[in-house]
Formats: sequence, C-alpha cells, structure tokens
Amino acid sequence: MVEPLTCNLWPPFDLCPLLSALLRYTCKVERTANLSKDDLIDVQGTVVAVHSGGLYRVQVDAGHEVLAQLSGRMRRFRIKVVPGDRVTVGVSPYDPVRGIITFRAR
Repeated sequence: MVEPLTCNLWPPFDLCPLLSALLRYTCKVERTANLSKDDLIDVQGTVVAVHSGGLYRVQVDAGHEVLAQLSGRMRRFRIKVVPGDRVTVGVSPYDPVRGIITFRAR
C-alpha cells in the first residue's frame, strides 16, 4: 500500500508563510486522503501586470507573486481584469506559484 504524501516532501514551505501555514493545516486534517487538483487555497491579492496569453501577475497579500489566469466562468461572462484590481486567486497546493483568478472585487 502506498503511503500518502507527508508535509515534509512537497511543496516547499519556505515560499510563503501564509501558504505554508495553510498547507500544514491541510496536511494535518487530511492525513489519509491525498489532495486533488481541485483542492485550491483561496488567497486575496492585487493584479500587478497583464501578460500575453491571458496571464496575470498577482501580488498576494502575504507578499509573494502568483502567475494566474482567468477562470472559465470569468472568461464566459467577459469579466475584465485590469492592473490594480483586487482579486481572489485559487492556488494549488502542489504549485503555489500559479493560480486561477476566481473573483474580482468591485
């Protein structure tokens, strides 16, 4: 039988104190269940730059930057995101550098 991932292996917890705290909590709660791709950690941030290909550079409140793209529903309803907007980004516990913008604050 394969043992579930422990918190010491991946992801590296020295990237961001907020993410490391959330991931450590998640790993303690779900010791028997593996995390899936759909288990996103929601963080707040501000859009810093717009890149080609629908990518956005978001400065998270914890201090680090995330490269994010728009979620399908935001693309479907053509919600525009410009630099300076406050957004909610869903960050994967397996790759804390990339994320999905799920909400734009008014």
